[in-house]
Amino acid sequence: MTERESDVAEIIHRRSDCRGCGCAELELFFSLKPTPIGDAYVTADKVDVPQPSYPIDLFMCQRCGLAQLIDVIDPNVLYGDYIYVTASSLGLAEHFGSYADAVIKRANLRPGSLVVDLGSNDGTLLKQFKSRGMNVLGVEPASHIAAEATAAGVKTVDRFFTPAFAGQLAAEFGHAKVVTANNVFANIDDLKTWVDGIDALLAPDGVFVCESYYLADVLQNMVFDFIYHEHLSAFSVRPIQALFERAGLELAAVQRVPTKGGSLRYFVHRPGGPVANDGSVAELLALEDRMGLYRKETYSAFAAKVDGLKDKTKALLTKLKAEGKSIAGFGASITGTTLIYHFEIGEFLDFLADDNPAKQGRFSPGLHLPVLPSTSLCQRKPDYVVILAWRFAGEIIRKNQAYLDGGGHFIVPVPELRVT
Repeated sequence: MTERESDVAEIIHRRSDCRGCGCAELELFFSLKPTPIGDAYVTADKVDVPQPSYPIDLFMCQRCGLAQLIDVIDPNVLYGDYIYVTASSLGLAEHFGSYADAVIKRANLRPGSLVVDLGSNDGTLLKQFKSRGMNVLGVEPASHIAAEATAAGVKTVDRFFTPAFAGQLAAEFGHAKVVTANNVFANIDDLKTWVDGIDALLAPDGVFVCESYYLADVLQNMVFDFIYHEHLSAFSVRPIQALFERAGLELAAVQRVPTKGGSLRYFVHRPGGPVANDGSVAELLALEDRMGLYRKETYSAFAAKVDGLKDKTKALLTKLKAEGKSIAGFGASITGTTLIYHFEIGEFLDFLADDNPAKQGRFSPGLHLPVLPSTSLCQRKPDYVVILAWRFAGEIIRKNQAYLDGGGHFIVPVPELRVT
């Protein structure tokens, strides 16, 4: 083992059992190219420091059906220089307004009810609950982000969530009528401990609401780039239902929402709790069976589609480079890292453009492509721009019409390759 391989081995460990049910029967269903940590955009003083790549292999538990990565990166490394803030995601702040309304209605909340958000980030969601008269509390382990949220009016404690800490929160602030975990529950390796903590924090008639990208939508909408190191689990209804049943809790309802390329909102309470059973759980369980969500051949067909898009995109970029065309990318995100590495297109890109000031002036993971403001498109005038953040292609194209008017072209690689 080389020195570099030894360093990687100390940072990553491989599970031998399902994080949902503990079963040891795990089967590899889908693989992406290894990448560096997807959001590790580095500053100029670190561009000479190599960034190792780690595997992205999706396994499925043969007992409960949980799709998961079993190669787990040390959280202190994975989140050591965490710069993502919720407000930087297009449309997410607006989405959380309707989210708060839906939860208040389903959980029968009254003004003054305590809402606790786990992994609350900058408090964007809790601001919506607070504006509707709720008492709110954030739990966010990134201390600098927690401090900024508190300063902005959303009280936030900077701790990792555990059952013991849940008990402390309940003793100090009272039991929560609602506990939320949005686009964070999938990042947890020890799901059982988190479920125990949620149980300890919830009021007897409390509701846990989890929103996470939905495995069925990954397949249907070609959102393969949402499988990356932070996302240790790709949830679906069957394994989530089993996970909470083992803790004496009930998956009462689910709701499909369009965020993250297709997500599912799970409503969990104690049996007899406030959320009405609307038949949605049974409906999606039937859908998952019809589409073969737990069968390996489904993922073989999915991989073939992804690789077909990869081949078309590489062929186009190879042709353009041979013609002397300049090419940039748009979208300095984790999903952009996944797409660049799996499609093997880093060598074609001169730079990345992005609207997030926190990314501008940094360099992309591993390849160290410079990240510039979106104004660079009109200033540098690349002949083509690959929209890595393809789910937002319409909005990106609309906001950069001046680049098109100046003779530039956008390439949208997914879900079907097209050139504007």
